[in-house]
Amino acid sequence: MSTKLIKIGVFGAGHLGKIHLKLLNESKMFNLIGFYDVNPEHSKKIEKEFGYKYFNNSNLLIDSSDAIAIITPTKFHYEIAMRCIEKNKHIFIEKPIANNVAEAEELVKFSKERKIIGQVGHVERFNPAYNSVKKMIGNPMFIESHRLSEFNPRGTDVSVVLDLMIHDIDIILSLISSEVKNISSSGVSVISDSPDIANARIEFHNGAVANLTASRISLKNMRKLRFFQKETYISVDLYNKKVEVVKMTDPPNELDEFTLTLENAEGKKKQILFEAPKIINYNAIQVELENFANSINNNKKTFVSLEDATKALKVAYSIINSM
Repeated sequence: MSTKLIKIGVFGAGHLGKIHLKLLNESKMFNLIGFYDVNPEHSKKIEKEFGYKYFNNSNLLIDSSDAIAIITPTKFHYEIAMRCIEKNKHIFIEKPIANNVAEAEELVKFSKERKIIGQVGHVERFNPAYNSVKKMIGNPMFIESHRLSEFNPRGTDVSVVLDLMIHDIDIILSLISSEVKNISSSGVSVISDSPDIANARIEFHNGAVANLTASRISLKNMRKLRFFQKETYISVDLYNKKVEVVKMTDPPNELDEFTLTLENAEGKKKQILFEAPKIINYNAIQVELENFANSINNNKKTFVSLEDATKALKVAYSIINSM
C-alpha cells in the first residue's frame, strides 16, 4: 500500500475551511501547501495567526498541489472544481457537490475522463454513532430522520434541503438499493428567501419509505435517524453520539421472570432484546479526509463519490421542486 504524502491546497477559509486547514496541517497523510480565499484581509489574519501559507493567486495554489479541498460557498464549487480537473488535480468538495444537477453531472463526466479522484463532504457517513450500527442495517423498510439546527446565517445561501437535509438523503440512498418511485414535500420560508423548514416523504420501488424533516430555525440541535426493518429497530443519535438497537427473536422454550416478550393478536410471541453497541469516538472530518488520501494513494473509489453526491443532489432538487 502506497503512503505518499499528498500536497493539498484549500479553497475557502471560513468557519468550515479553518477546520479543514487545521486537520490537514496536523495530518500525517497530507502536506498542506496553503490556502486561497477571496478576502485578502481575512486571509492575512489567518496566515499570521496559524502560519498557513496564503496564496493570493488561486492558479498558483492549484499548480502547487496534488489535490484541492473546496470549502467555499456552493455557488463556487463547480468553477473551482473544473479548473482543478483541467489541471489533473484530485478534488474534495464540501457538500452539496454543486449548485445544480447539470453542474454536478459535468463534474462526474470530466473527472472520469481525466481519471480524477473526487470525494464530497457528506461527513455523516463517517459519524461514529452511525458507523457503530451500520452493519446491522440490512433492509430498512421505513426510515425517519430529524435534523434540527439553531439558526446560523452561514448556511442560508441555499435551501435547508441542500444545507441540512441532504446529509440524510445521502445516507438513505446509500442504504436502500432501489430507485426512487415518488417524492412529496412541503417547506416554509421563515427568515431566509428559501425554505428554512422542510419535510419530505420518499417512496422507493421496493416499498421502502423515508420521512425526513429538517429545520435551521430550531431552539435546539437534533440529528436523529431511526431505521425500522424486519424484527429490528435501530435509533441513531448523530448529535449526541448515542445508539439504541431493539431486536425481536423467537423466545426460548422456558421463559424466566426477566424475559421481555410481546404477543400479537394471533398469539405469536417474540422476545425483546436491547443492545447498545460500543461507539468509538473520533473526528469524523479527519477520518473523511484520510479516506480521501487513501483513495488517491491507492487509486480507488472514494467512500462518498461524486456520483453518490450527484444522486443525493438530484433527490434534493426533486424535494425542492415538489414543494
